Amino acid sequence: MRIVIAGGHGKIALHLLRQWPDGSAVGLVRNPDHLADLEATGQSGLVLDLERTTVRELSDALSGFDALVFAAGAGPGSGAARKRTVDQDAAILCAAAAERAGVDRLVQISSMGADRKPDPAKDAVWAAYIEAKATAEADLRSRDLAWTILRPGVLTDDPAKGRVTLAPSTGRGPVPREDVASVITALLTQGTATRQTLELIEGDTPIEEAAAAL
Repeated sequence: MRIVIAGGHGKIALHLLRQWPDGSAVGLVRNPDHLADLEATGQSGLVLDLERTTVRELSDALSGFDALVFAAGAGPGSGAARKRTVDQDAAILCAAAAERAGVDRLVQISSMGADRKPDPAKDAVWAAYIEAKATAEADLRSRDLAWTILRPGVLTDDPAKGRVTLAPSTGRGPVPREDVASVITALLTQGTATRQTLELIEGDTPIEEAAAAL
């Protein structure tokens, strides 16, 4: 299976690239200086700015691939505007391009809380982020794709534990980024959890077993 990862220089994406069979994954990056980091994983990268490209250009880049993972995000320190252009608009762009290119399988990394309306009075940027994720999720659910929406808990850089709780509702909790990547690997290789929205935190179930149970 050949996969494309949007947001290819993110921490989860780099873990996923390291786990995937050599040469069968491509990471999309905005900054050409990041290509060396992707190549160091044994994979390759493609420079393509999701905030400035078109559906046609992106679909051409996706041609011939089997799956797309949306792992892009505006990141810490970005304002509300970029939450909309990256976490929302780029996710919708990727889904539309996948449909156009005939890439049926799509895993979208979202966020816990995307199913609840945030209080903008508490944190306007966080509210924009959650609203962006919710809009991107709703768009993906409307499409005729084999999609999976994955909502991780509090992301950490702790070493992988290899055991998780993966279900439509898990409650709050932490999860190492490396385990998130391993869950995505398992979902793609096993072909499970299509057209499901799942939460993910640390737990007691081995990742392969948790993915197979879906």
